[in-house]
Amino acid sequence: MTSGFAHAMPYGAQPLSRDRTRFRLWAPDCRSVQVELDDGRAAPMRALNDGWFDATLEAPVGTGYRFRVRSDLAVPDPASRRQKDGDVHGFSVVTEPTQYRWMHGDWTGRPWREAVIMEVHAGAMGGFDGVRAQLPRLAALGITAVELMPVAQFSGVRSWGYDGVLPFAPASVYGTPDELKALVDEAHGLGLMVFLDVVYNHFGPDGNYLGEYASPFFKPVPHTPWGPAIAVDRQPVGDFFVHNALYWIEEFRLDGLRLDAVHTIANADWLASLAARVRAVTGARRHVHLMLENEDNQAHLLSPDRYDAQWNDDFHNAIHVLLTGETEGYYAHFENALPLLLRTLSEGFAWQGEVMDGKPRGERSAGKAPGRFINFLQNHDQIGNRPLGDRLTTLIHPDALNAAMALLLLAPYVPLLFMGEEYASRRPFQFFADFTDPELTESVSAGRRWEFEAFAGFSGDDVPDPASEETFHASRLDEEEARAEAASRHAEWFRGLLASRARYVAPFVEDSRSAGAHALGERAFRASWQLGTRQVLTIYANLGDTDITFTHAPSPSAAWIHGDASAIAATARGMLPARCTVVCLESSVP
Repeated sequence: MTSGFAHAMPYGAQPLSRDRTRFRLWAPDCRSVQVELDDGRAAPMRALNDGWFDATLEAPVGTGYRFRVRSDLAVPDPASRRQKDGDVHGFSVVTEPTQYRWMHGDWTGRPWREAVIMEVHAGAMGGFDGVRAQLPRLAALGITAVELMPVAQFSGVRSWGYDGVLPFAPASVYGTPDELKALVDEAHGLGLMVFLDVVYNHFGPDGNYLGEYASPFFKPVPHTPWGPAIAVDRQPVGDFFVHNALYWIEEFRLDGLRLDAVHTIANADWLASLAARVRAVTGARRHVHLMLENEDNQAHLLSPDRYDAQWNDDFHNAIHVLLTGETEGYYAHFENALPLLLRTLSEGFAWQGEVMDGKPRGERSAGKAPGRFINFLQNHDQIGNRPLGDRLTTLIHPDALNAAMALLLLAPYVPLLFMGEEYASRRPFQFFADFTDPELTESVSAGRRWEFEAFAGFSGDDVPDPASEETFHASRLDEEEARAEAASRHAEWFRGLLASRARYVAPFVEDSRSAGAHALGERAFRASWQLGTRQVLTIYANLGDTDITFTHAPSPSAAWIHGDASAIAATARGMLPARCTVVCLESSVP
């Protein structure tokens, strides 16, 4: 066993000995602050420079505490490591992070080229212990990383996690901090990385008190979809999130973070500095990976010393339109889907500075290694933001979906999957939320109905109520479905694909380069990549409903790594069957 790990930070409650704890809060709007304990004691905090307040009290681990910032307002610690009873309005809890003893504390991670990511929602899998129970199965399939949707403490008992208000406190409804550590520890013992989705662009609407005593935490411009922007350019604010990133990586031994919707932070320099500071602390001794969600497609942020990769919505949107024919909402920009998909397969982003919605979107990404892009067919957003949360398994022919999955897993990009995809689950993943404020709950429900009223052939009244417990339970994975014979067969097929990826593709993810992508038909194409110096990987995919013929058939000496015998034989003759993907390796031309 390895002694527990802790991240030292200037915020919150820091145990100094068995019975004494230092409390610290940044409250620049306050002239005085008191710390109140759950045993009824209270003590004034000493005013330091620049809005900081400090106090050291007899308060052993397990003591509840909060800060009295006004005579009529006591607030939880914004850097709370644990919230008493999960109440975002109540007492925080003094926590000793080093009490957990790690079985695999010497784990140093895995290189990025080996990443095959499974995104999961902890609540929909039964909490931290529920996720932990699934880890052996996922590792056996060939998954190499589990990515948790946000776990920061939120109001209520059900949430996607993007309305968290206490970013250092794991949501109590999922389990304790030590149970999250046990999940990570178990994963490392199985050779799995664990990533966490973190939200640094906004706080949830219920339980965020920062504006009451630290108004400089926010600024009116730019205005985000969730309210005033967070002022990350102010040192105490920017440092708060840098410490949060290091807290998860050092204290919970997480292998990486995915930063949500960073385009709404609108500060690329701060993003670059956050990455640099994390890299400086972790150094070369651990493989730590940083990922972005960024609608601005800022390719300059993507490099091994900054952010390993970005979620590539362009790939998803193009292939979704090609598979389904849907062109409503944001899919309207991808109506001409095939050329845009081919650009993602050869250059990374489809939008590299071209005008979208009246303004340029993106930066040049051609020449970036495929490993800088995380591709996916589905994720929590792309399923859950649909009116009914329906998966591709319910929308398209299973053979077409399998053909797209083979493309996803055998192309030299980093693949992201959503829980249940490994056995072709048909369970929906719907939007759910729960707040302690009834008015806020009703507002969210009404807003969800309004959002979809304009969709063709759809009534907003048909939208599952986010606040309903039934909506949450409908989104949980079904163990009986997972154990069914059809699911087992699909999982075995899936495992074979990942075995081929690990053997033939993964070693070259970081240094492969495009050798071109070309249309073969309305929904068919060929894409090639140079792998190292000796081999070219070529994927032939026909996502359409009819067979197509083409010229420039593969070399007779091609080594086929995916496809059934009849499809391979047909492709070798220049005929690509409908709903089919075949993949081969060819020797490079000297």
